Amino acid sequence: MKILSASQTRSADAYTIAHEPITSLDLMERAAGALVHWLKQKYTAQIPFHIFCGPGNNGGDGLAAARLLHQDGYDVWVYLLEASQNKSSDFTQNLERLPQAIPVVRVQTEEDLPAALPKGSIALDSLFGSGLSRPLEGIYAQAVAFLNRQPAPVISIDIPSGLFADAPTPAQSAVVQAAVTLTFERPKMAFLLPASGAYAGEWHVLPIGLHPTFLEQTDSPYHLLVPQHIKSLLRPRQKFSHKGTFGHALLVGGSYGKMGAITMSGHAALRAGLGLLTVQVPHIGYTILQTALPEAMVLTDDHAHHLTRFPEDLTKYQCVGIGPGLGQAEASQLALERLFQQVTPPLVLDADALNLLSSDRLLRQHLPPHSILTPHPKEFERLTGPATDDFHRLQLLKEFCAQYQCYVVLKGAYTCIGTPAGEFYFNTTGNPGMATGGTGDVLTGILTGLRAQGYSALEACQLGVYLHGLAGDLAAQAEGQISLIASDLYTYLGAAFKKAAE
Repeated sequence: MKILSASQTRSADAYTIAHEPITSLDLMERAAGALVHWLKQKYTAQIPFHIFCGPGNNGGDGLAAARLLHQDGYDVWVYLLEASQNKSSDFTQNLERLPQAIPVVRVQTEEDLPAALPKGSIALDSLFGSGLSRPLEGIYAQAVAFLNRQPAPVISIDIPSGLFADAPTPAQSAVVQAAVTLTFERPKMAFLLPASGAYAGEWHVLPIGLHPTFLEQTDSPYHLLVPQHIKSLLRPRQKFSHKGTFGHALLVGGSYGKMGAITMSGHAALRAGLGLLTVQVPHIGYTILQTALPEAMVLTDDHAHHLTRFPEDLTKYQCVGIGPGLGQAEASQLALERLFQQVTPPLVLDADALNLLSSDRLLRQHLPPHSILTPHPKEFERLTGPATDDFHRLQLLKEFCAQYQCYVVLKGAYTCIGTPAGEFYFNTTGNPGMATGGTGDVLTGILTGLRAQGYSALEACQLGVYLHGLAGDLAAQAEGQISLIASDLYTYLGAAFKKAAE
């Protein structure tokens, strides 16, 4: 699913109005209808709604929703913030349509705001939409502060008021802290990034029938991974296939005290459908791996505690995953340097392999093209330098992927896949229970297993992050987020594959 900028969304509205054709007022009515339909599924008519409306089209959405809720028997109060005289035409027409039975409070100063909203009510934030380009001031900022003080949950229409849709919101700006955001047709970039996404709360996309031709023809580097796309990537197994059909991968890692990481990675690679797995570990890890991972073949390094070399013949492997539990010994870095000078199978680099890469700029210059890197934000910062904000981090991601012709899986909520072509794919699965040691090692195994089966680098990244997060969601449903541990992810990976294929 393409993610549109605020200006592209306005263009989509205009194209729909011109080519459906439909009036802008009727398109607003359609949006308000989708909004009210969602609210009615969630809240009964015993719940009162207090709707705060700004002077533009976002306020018009709120007014239309107030009328529709009132028609369905809901108790509705409307607050009109009147600091601006520049009211949109659709706002004005919806204000004229508002039934007289709906109480309207005209708010020009902070004193016009109520002392507090009644207990058990819902606040609808309809002050400003995605076109906002400067921080809120005056009564608008005061209204935001008022909403943020209320015990009543706040539901924002389209985007929390005060939040910039596709640029950094200035520090100390007044921004509504929404419990829920109901956005139209496509999510906003701001929802997917740590600093701004915290304001959106739980967000839902409400389709409003924007013209499909515009959506198909409009380019965007930003995409959201959705179930339909993931299902289209999955390859069904053929009756006469065999273990050689599904690839042979090499996982390299482990060091003294860190054998668990490479063991979990191996379990995940096999659960991802891999045909054959070889694991290379320091000599001390031999018994551990043979016992904990009997399905894998084990190679041992001459050194007891850390890696000093890679196998001479890599031609038998369709992918090599490096990093879980590896450690940062100098001999391991030299081994990585020698590896990069060879013709290698596709690589997946994680954990200490990334730390070794970040400590040696020359090593980075020899990174084989189309490698997959899986840093968390701190590891990524070591590779590129610090970012000034989340949008700057995306720019650094774009530049890094282009420079080294690699794929970067930047881990976190809405894990972002960066590509050499400058495209970004945001994941939609996963939960905070996955913020525990070892989950990244599981992801490395999944990616290595998928890549070895013949999936392209981009396909492996998309499938890998989605299934990894989905396994986490299924595990959290069964075990709870607090008790989730990394091994739960590969335990539930088979269920994730089944669900993704439905």
